[in-house]
Amino acid sequence: MDIVLFGIQGSGKGTLGKFIAKKHNYNYFETGGELRKLMKDDNSPLAETIRSFVKKGLLVTNEIIIQIVENFINQHDKNTPIIFDGIPRELEQAKLFEELLKKYNRNFIGIYIKIPEQEAIKRLTTRRICSKCKEVYPAYYKKDTCEKCGGELTTRSDDSDLEIIKKRLETYHSLTIPVIEKYKKENKLIEMDGTPKIEITTKTIEDIVNN
Repeated sequence: MDIVLFGIQGSGKGTLGKFIAKKHNYNYFETGGELRKLMKDDNSPLAETIRSFVKKGLLVTNEIIIQIVENFINQHDKNTPIIFDGIPRELEQAKLFEELLKKYNRNFIGIYIKIPEQEAIKRLTTRRICSKCKEVYPAYYKKDTCEKCGGELTTRSDDSDLEIIKKRLETYHSLTIPVIEKYKKENKLIEMDGTPKIEITTKTIEDIVNN
């Protein structure tokens, strides 16, 4: 059973998703990470298409995002479950995403990590990102270098601008919350509280996965 993680920016879904992926041997799909990986390391037609969109300053279409997901599925063992982080972001994308998973006979359950908007803003303005590999670190991580690659940790420019953060949160509420409500009605969603310390939230999501 695949897992689809939902949560407002700053909810910790990346940290929790990677924790579960590592502990339970899931493959981990994160939309932004896969986009960067393809643009940097791949010479496939798909990668060239993505580069052409980015070069023109255009948003990558839902159809291309789904191609990226399919590319990921085909590059990994079909029997290994996947944690999806960052997809689907809106209803049309959800429709295409479900069709793709059905094509490969894959089922999923959604986990919604809930935190208040003010907590999200607090976390976003205090987190840091690796200048090399783009790994994101929350405020409680005290080192100044990435434990993954040794890169310097910096604050993202769009994390230091409150107006940009609020616009990102507005987009999440208008586009992604309807997807969450859809899966809630279909009994394909489990909600969890993402506000406690990381030690507690990792235990919570661990209990969900184990059950």
